Order: sequence, then structure tokens, then C-alpha cells
Amino acid sequence: MDHHDHMGHGGMDMPSSGSKCNMNMLFTWDTTDLCIIFPQWHIYSTFSLFTSLIGVIVLTAGYEFVREMSRRYEASTAEYMNKLPSDDDDLREQSSSLWAGRNVADAEKRQKVAKAAFYAVQVFYSFFIMLLFMTYNGWVMLAVAVGAFVGYLGFGNSSATKSVACH
Repeated sequence: MDHHDHMGHGGMDMPSSGSKCNMNMLFTWDTTDLCIIFPQWHIYSTFSLFTSLIGVIVLTAGYEFVREMSRRYEASTAEYMNKLPSDDDDLREQSSSLWAGRNVADAEKRQKVAKAAFYAVQVFYSFFIMLLFMTYNGWVMLAVAVGAFVGYLGFGNSSATKSVACH
């Protein structure tokens, strides 16, 4: 009597083959039946390993791109907010103070929503990268590190100490 499907791992079969995803909870360099995050991302050959590692590098470098876009958005909105008239500006006195104040409040709300969206994307992205790392496969781990390196070289215009955590 086969109890394999009752052990909780029955859903890890590839639909087109009999091979199963190999899940390791210890560090390994072995890529036999390695699945990266999804069972559909199954490593079958050296070529699929190579293309997957390139994909991991690109994905990880993309995280730095998202962080840079977030920093640029914050800088541009800070500049925009500084140009808006404040309570003591002469421009406010020329128009209705209520109307001018509402424009500033609306701009602040839009800015906060956009910053929250950038933050949510960064959190999702960082946890996705953490899942890549948690394959415990040395090749994937190295690809994550190389991607972080490439991403920081390409997009990192601030301190490297800010992104050493998942979130």
C-alpha cells in the first residue's frame, strides 16, 4: 500500500513527468530535481539551471531597481511639496486659504498612497527573494548575491546598509 500521497507532498509531482521536486532543509549544491519556489520552475538540465540562475540574478537586481524608483519618487515629491505654497506664503493670501490648504492635503494623501504602494511592492519582492534563498541550494544563493551586487552597481545610489533584512 502506497502512503506517499498521504504524507503531504503528493502535490509536488510535475504534471508531465514522474520526477518530484526535491526539497532540502539543509545547505546543498545538488540540483537533482531542484524546484525553485514553484513546482513548474523545475530544474531538469544544466541549461535549465543556467537560465534559472540568470533569471534569479535579474529578479534580485530588479529589487534594487524598485528601491531606486521609490527613492526617486520620494525625492521628486519632496521637491514638489516644497514648491507648494505654505500657510504663510503670499500666494495663499491671494487665493482662498481653504482651497490652497486642500490642494496641499490632497497632494500629501496621494504621496502617502504612492509611497505605501512602493513599500508593499518592496516587501513582497523581498520576501520572494527570501524564498529563493530558502531553497538552501548554494547555486541559487550565489545567484541571489550576484543579483544584489549587480543591482546595487546599477541602481544603488544610497547606503548599502539599508537592505540586509527581508523587510
